[in-house]
Parts: sequence; structure tokens; C-alpha cells
Amino acid sequence: MGKYWLLILLLFSFLKPQAQVNNDSIIDLKYLEDQLYLSLTYTILRNKPAAISQNGFSGGFSFGFIKDIPLNERRNVGFGVGAGYAYNVYVQNLKISRENQATVFELAENYKTNRLGINSVETPIEFRWRTSTPEKYTFWRVYGGVKFSYLLTSKSKFTDSEVELTTKNIPELNKIQYGATLATGYGNWNLYFYYGLRPLFKDAVFNGQSIDLKDIRIGLKFYIM
Repeated sequence: MGKYWLLILLLFSFLKPQAQVNNDSIIDLKYLEDQLYLSLTYTILRNKPAAISQNGFSGGFSFGFIKDIPLNERRNVGFGVGAGYAYNVYVQNLKISRENQATVFELAENYKTNRLGINSVETPIEFRWRTSTPEKYTFWRVYGGVKFSYLLTSKSKFTDSEVELTTKNIPELNKIQYGATLATGYGNWNLYFYYGLRPLFKDAVFNGQSIDLKDIRIGLKFYIM
């Protein structure tokens, strides 16, 4: 995944936001901060069972579009409502497999690969403060809010020296996820933080205990007008 991140990062670093003025003589006083967005994140799992650990790079990306809704005449305060797509991968030692139409969660040992990938559609909702003006399209911003995600597909892959197991569409994964978000920065470059509020799994048991894994994502978010 790292090489794809690098290519996307280079692409967005060369993109320049479009001006909010049509030309030098006409100023759009009713400008909107409608934006495309891209986020690149590193994932930290919390509430892990005692024997479970992350042992590789867990990360993800998301992209989409956000509609801006100004709340004051100056237009430096507003709401943003969007829609997008997200992919997140979790690299850890929780092995997931299916036996007799039941999902089995156990400790992965002596393995080459063990990861869980999730594809989702998402709806970010942001309360927005920025220093933008009709003539200024590079500015400071603090965007806080929530993000809702709906799981489309999931796939767990385990390989060792003898077998390769692939488990798709794991029913114990919560279809709906949500968490608190914060993006802050200047221009295209923004620090991004997501704090998951709902467990990744429901009715999932490991070593006799419920799996209450939640995720924290830290990375960069780019807004392009």
C-alpha cells in the first residue's frame, strides 16, 4: 500500500486550489468551500485482547466530495456534508476463519500474512472554521465533526508455510461505523484524526471474551477546491 500512498501524495502536492474569484475584477461574495478530499491514515487498534497485537503497517485511505454550507455572512463558519469511499486494512495477529458456517477467532501463529481489509462508503459531517475570504483561497482551517461509514465488503487473509485462507464478508463486523474527526492545517495540507466510537465487531469472541476493538486513525487530509 505504501507505494500507492506515495503516488497519491505527490499528485495532490502539485495540485493547486482553484481561485474563489472569477477574474481580477469580479469578486464572488457568495463563494463556497465545496471540496474534494483525500485522507491517508495510519491505524492504531485500541481495546485489544491481551494476546492480540499489531505487527505490521495498518493504514487506509478515503476520498470523496464535501458540500459547504456557510452559517454567517463572512462565510468563515459553516457546515460540511459529504459522501465518499474508504479502504482500511488491519495487520495484526487475530486470525479469522470460517468453520461449519461459523466464524472462528483465534491467535495467529507462525504466519507470513494475516490482515483484514474493509471497503466502505462514508458520510463526513464537519463543523468548519476557516480564515478564508473571497480573494483568499489558501487559508487556515479547523474542521471538526463526525464520520459515518457503511461496510460494503470485507476480506481476511491468512497464509503460513502450509495453507492460505481467505474469509470474505465476515458477519460479525459491524456494518455501520462512526467516530469523531478533526482536520486542521493550512492550504491543502492538514493533520487528520479519527477516533472510532463503535467496536469493529459485534458478537465476536476470542478466548472467551468479547472482541471490543476500536480504531484510531492519524494522518493527513487534503482538501481541493
